[in-house]
Amino acid sequence: MRKRVFGRKFNKDKNQRQVLFKGLMRSLALHEGIKTTESKAKAIKGDFEKMITKAKMGEDARYHLVKDLPEDAVDRLIKEIAPRFKNRAGGYTRIIRLGNRLKDNAEMVLLELVEKGAAQSALPGGRESTTTKKKIVAKKAGIKESGVKVTTEAPKLKVGAIKRLVSRQKKGQA
Repeated sequence: MRKRVFGRKFNKDKNQRQVLFKGLMRSLALHEGIKTTESKAKAIKGDFEKMITKAKMGEDARYHLVKDLPEDAVDRLIKEIAPRFKNRAGGYTRIIRLGNRLKDNAEMVLLELVEKGAAQSALPGGRESTTTKKKIVAKKAGIKESGVKVTTEAPKLKVGAIKRLVSRQKKGQA
């Protein structure tokens, strides 16, 4: 019986989970935003916010942070990220829902820091992250709103062509 035991197992043993969480937190510290599943984002959000709170102490926190993160992530956390949150008591990260993944219908989210750095790209591949859910959804749908610049235009397909593509995806051909 679990009896109020907290934590998600993700069908992995303890060591695999620790490596997974360490990698996700390293990516979040280096890129200031990651695209992952909702359950993984919720699993690391609390621990990452505790690390930012420790990093606000300055170089004294390095000893405690090195246990959980690699050296490059600790440097960035102490020197660049923590000073931005000096006057903030908590709530350093936000979760923005992006919709479901096509392959396995998993709920995908963008876990990012609330206050952005100067030159920063949160999404993998160097794409710039927007700060509101409305802009992300509009960008994903290809809708132009005031202030939203859509860089990639989807080719215009007829209804029949779209139906054929969807049916091929369901069959696993495309």
